[in-house]
Amino acid sequence: MALTAKPITRVVDELSRLPGIGPKTAQRLAYYLLRNPAEQATALAEAILDLKQRVVLCSECFNITEHSPCEICASLERDASRICVVEEPLDVIAIERTGQYKGKYHVLHGALSPIEGIGPEELKVRELLQRLGSNTVEEVILATNPNLEGDATALYLTRLISPVGITVTRLARGLPVGGDLEYADEITLGNALAGRSRV
Repeated sequence: MALTAKPITRVVDELSRLPGIGPKTAQRLAYYLLRNPAEQATALAEAILDLKQRVVLCSECFNITEHSPCEICASLERDASRICVVEEPLDVIAIERTGQYKGKYHVLHGALSPIEGIGPEELKVRELLQRLGSNTVEEVILATNPNLEGDATALYLTRLISPVGITVTRLARGLPVGGDLEYADEITLGNALAGRSRV
């Protein structure tokens, strides 16, 4: 005898496939949706369908957008001589929030990870190299994550791009604003020392 109705079990199963959602959280969410008005569940379902139907990848930078090319690539006010290479679309949002960067982007959609079977073919590397062939790009800023996969990806891209004659830079690493030296790990403190600048 089934203790839970099949529709609830199906929703729990689907929700638990989402990252960060375990079986217990999925169960709580399913019962929350069940208790609320049908309009709320319908609105959620329509929003998810709309997301899948209307969001596309930009044909130039491969960021997620409603229209291709995206607003950043289509903007004449952005500096086309600089391309900031990031791993994921969320990284574009983080950099844009700073208000400091006025160039264009290229989203790889991941990082090199031989253990997980992610090689250059699974990333948007070929497309990046095609963009660099236009002779308008002067600098490529590698903004991959400061971890093993991000460093490996940055090193791989540097080896591909440097011979072309384009300047390749990497985001600086160091101490967070308001942080105490005594709480910094050795790698962060070492990077801060190595990347120090004149005052």
